[in-house]
Amino acid sequence: MTEIVRLLADDPLGQARETLTDPLPESYYQAFEAIEADPNQFLAVVEQKGHIVGTFQLSFIPGMSRKGAWRAQIEAVRIEHGLRNQGLGQVVMQWAIEQARQRGCALVQLTTDKSRPAAHRFYQRLGFISSHEGMKLKL
Repeated sequence: MTEIVRLLADDPLGQARETLTDPLPESYYQAFEAIEADPNQFLAVVEQKGHIVGTFQLSFIPGMSRKGAWRAQIEAVRIEHGLRNQGLGQVVMQWAIEQARQRGCALVQLTTDKSRPAAHRFYQRLGFISSHEGMKLKL
């Protein structure tokens, strides 16, 4: 669990959002248990030589639009800082997209912070298009 949170906190945005303490806040464990209990949620970790070097969450969402189509939502994608720009992110994303295909999803969607232009370019190279304007309401 700590390694996942470490990856999530490994940039200026993540440092402001995450709490990497020992012990971790209970909320992380509660989230993990909820994800594990839901068959439409998948928390992935990427390992190299026994170390966790990447993570993302893949959610499968049923919907009424698009003739009742399912969609896959990819969130919290992180690759360890020193391993970025080496192709690992592309392998991870292609795997996630293939999981969505196997589950019969009609589309894969994700959000990426406006302050991350390198991430935008990365997702565009994979074929994602900026088709919608996303909005969030912080509670």
